[in-house]
Amino acid sequence: MVATTTEQLNTLAATTVVVHPLVLLSVTDHHARAASRTPNKRVIGILLGQATDKQINVANSFGIPFEEDEKDSKTWFLDHNYIEGMWEMFKKVNARERMIGWYHTGPKLRASDLEINELLKRFIPNPVMVIVDVRPQTVGIPTDAYFAVEEIKDDGTETRKTFLHVPSQIEAEEAEEIGVEHLLRDIKDSTTTTLATRVSEQLASLRGLQSRLGDIQHYLADVAAGKMPVNHQIVYHLQDALNLLPDLREPEVTSSFASSTNDQLLVVYLSSLLRAVIALHALVDNKATIGRAELEEGKTPEEREREKKEAEKKEKEAKEGEKKDGKDSSKKSNEDKGL
Repeated sequence: MVATTTEQLNTLAATTVVVHPLVLLSVTDHHARAASRTPNKRVIGILLGQATDKQINVANSFGIPFEEDEKDSKTWFLDHNYIEGMWEMFKKVNARERMIGWYHTGPKLRASDLEINELLKRFIPNPVMVIVDVRPQTVGIPTDAYFAVEEIKDDGTETRKTFLHVPSQIEAEEAEEIGVEHLLRDIKDSTTTTLATRVSEQLASLRGLQSRLGDIQHYLADVAAGKMPVNHQIVYHLQDALNLLPDLREPEVTSSFASSTNDQLLVVYLSSLLRAVIALHALVDNKATIGRAELEEGKTPEEREREKKEAEKKEKEAKEGEKKDGKDSSKKSNEDKGL
């Protein structure tokens, strides 16, 4: 049923879509196999899982045959019989999983999404649509979730169908975490250090934050210029986010930030000194090892043989001395016993 009242809209907006890594891997594999030669082509599939009032758990998926005209996105083809056949087979494997929505690899909304969503209502009463961004340069969470709703206008004019964005997140069970770690272990470059990996991950996070801030800036600029209507809910969320930012004009806050930064820089400075000392120590050991090896290589065979005999002689004398000491100690102990 399409949401038309404010209560239903608020209920849908409070719903969280949880996507599992298995779904992301399946969607990426589907796109790599079906649209590898045509990067602009998108693929479509069905999402399986469980749905509650406040959370939709997307645990599995399967792709479906889909074709559309690249010049006219309203011309498309979707195989209904394939969906019915796959759903019958999935029910035999896991009866707990239900069809809860569909996905496509956008990476943005298309003009035909509403028509496809209406068609899939034959199988799913209120399907959730998840856009999975499979581009490798994407930073941040690669999923966007939407519900189809009817937008009620304040002036009383005719309603129109649109998509309502709902929050989405990535969660994994213990078995999935282990599998993903094994996959990442093979994908990651073994020559890079842990520190370099952490720095690259932080840079990716900062790039994602920068892109989100850029989207907010463009949206507010469009609203101020009158290109987009004012959405009070978005403005309230932005105001809440800005209110959480610290006031850097306060001397106490500035002093706290400076003290924390100095402590972190002190740790970095000491770490750099330790690394330098360890590197110099390793360099000295390496130089001494190379020097001994060069001395060994520079000796004649007669000198090496003589040194070998001297070492064997010393070892023999040491063993004889140990035997002699053992005999003397045993003799002394026997004398003590006789006394």
